[in-house]
Amino acid sequence: MYGKILVAADGSDHSLRAAKEAVRIAGANREAQITVVYVADHDNAKNDVLHSGSSVELDLQRRKKLQPVEEAIAAENINYRVEILHGIPGPAIVDYVNQEGFDILVIGSRGLNSLQEMVLGSVSHKVVKRADCPVLIVK
Repeated sequence: MYGKILVAADGSDHSLRAAKEAVRIAGANREAQITVVYVADHDNAKNDVLHSGSSVELDLQRRKKLQPVEEAIAAENINYRVEILHGIPGPAIVDYVNQEGFDILVIGSRGLNSLQEMVLGSVSHKVVKRADCPVLIVK
């Protein structure tokens, strides 16, 4: 059974579906804890800072993106915490999951077609290749 579960979330519907799947996984183990990780992307960080009044406001905006994810987990009375990382999403998630020794990583997929994925790459694809634990990609 999985006890230490990481959910990568970005506020999208895809990450909400991933969180709901993590809740299902955690339901099999009363001791399970879910960690929700949000990566403040360096590519968007300057724009985010310019459009927010302060770092506190910026943190609140980021947490607001995660509110549906937190509500889905809290509704099932599962222990959880939120971590906000800074960096490029794929590598930041991989570094965190490998350093912290999670049992499983649950991540949503944007559903890129083959050409889009080849040109743009996908966070889920990069994570699957480099994570040291099982990875569940939720469509």
